[in-house]
Amino acid sequence: MDAQLRRGVLDVCVLAAIKNEDSYGYKIIKDLKPILELSESTLYTILKRLEEGKMLIVRSVEFEGRLRKYYHITDLGHKRIEDFKSEWKEMMGIYSFIVEENRYE
Repeated sequence: MDAQLRRGVLDVCVLAAIKNEDSYGYKIIKDLKPILELSESTLYTILKRLEEGKMLIVRSVEFEGRLRKYYHITDLGHKRIEDFKSEWKEMMGIYSFIVEENRYE
């Protein structure tokens, strides 16, 4: 998969993992595991990029004597998910066109 396309898809996957409730790194990785393997370093790069893009906000909470970062999706993050859904419909149309075997017969 093209690196830029993959990056966009991974960003939206992370946003979707936290769209209904705030979450933290390990839980996000665990929640995404059934659909994709994501390393901690990749996840934290994505989370930082999403934070810088104002698609999520971060808060620290003490948990078992240490700070845990919780991530919360913003309205802009929800909008990105909705935009992705619209873009994906177009991509599926393009995919169907590409794989259609008998279009010139």
